[in-house]
Amino acid sequence: MIKPFKLKKGDCVATISLSNGMAGEETLRHRYEIGKRRLEQEFGLRVIETANSLKGIQYLYEHPEKRAEDLMNAFRNQKIKAIICNIGGDDTIRLLPYIDFSIIHNNPKVFMGYSDTTINHFMMYKAGLVSYYGPAVLSEFAENYKMYDYTKKYIKDILFENKNKIIIKPSIEWTSEFLDWNDESNNNICRKMNKELHGYELIQGKHIFEGILLGGCIDVFPMIIGTKIWPGKEEWENKILYLETSENEIEPTFVEYILRNLIAQGIIDKINGIIVGKPKNEKYYDEYKEVYNRLIGKEAKRPDLPILFNVNFGHTSPICILPNGIKIRVDYNKQEIIFLERPMSDSY
Repeated sequence: MIKPFKLKKGDCVATISLSNGMAGEETLRHRYEIGKRRLEQEFGLRVIETANSLKGIQYLYEHPEKRAEDLMNAFRNQKIKAIICNIGGDDTIRLLPYIDFSIIHNNPKVFMGYSDTTINHFMMYKAGLVSYYGPAVLSEFAENYKMYDYTKKYIKDILFENKNKIIIKPSIEWTSEFLDWNDESNNNICRKMNKELHGYELIQGKHIFEGILLGGCIDVFPMIIGTKIWPGKEEWENKILYLETSENEIEPTFVEYILRNLIAQGIIDKINGIIVGKPKNEKYYDEYKEVYNRLIGKEAKRPDLPILFNVNFGHTSPICILPNGIKIRVDYNKQEIIFLERPMSDSY
């Protein structure tokens, strides 16, 4: 896997809309501008918008080829050092016919986002590029009142400082509170935080395990499975599969269906472990744990496979960054996820 160069102040980054076009809607433009301003003022980056990223929901829905064109042009542009998604959505898979994987492979740079952007991460994986499952412009960078220190720490540690042996620990607080993004007065209100009562939980398996990260939002897996970007069974060897659920708060039975598919493909027999994100609003918290234990431990007959639950990535704030293609170690006793290699390239 190719690692992109780490970022530095003054670098040019592109903001992009690869699924939902809400960043270009008049009622939400203020939210986009906050995220853009923080990228520039708090991280010292120079922001440019890709050509179609702010054309709104309807236009981008009708023109998936233009979304893909933005992505290809951003990779071709040698001035651009990172591509950061404005938001997720629900139809990124429609870009697939227009993707040139050689362009991605030959022009490595930071790519970051989450949720439906999972599909883009699997595109990056197929192209052989390490990518970063993490903050988006409209959500984390435009967080109400201010960005969370937990999220900022991992942006700096991973994307800018490229630290050795980065350690991700549980956040001491979390929130899923929704404040209407259309209401500009909410920009100055902090969302209510909850004290973390669980930390990382080990559902089953050994307390220490290692592997290479690969995964995303389980909601969108049905759109990827069977396509040319879905890794074959052998490619899952020694991987740690990370999974999270979206704001749709999918029912436990949906998780069962996806896990059964992964079992049927033989993927669960290949991987070294599973990491599961904190559910939004902690809805189905115990039910999800029961599903993972029953499906993996009993149905797949893999009670030995470690499953770490309640990790801060995805749709519950604050979040860290998980780089696809990086080897990590999980130490449940120490409540740590440790990067066993640097997440970026230091060379320029």
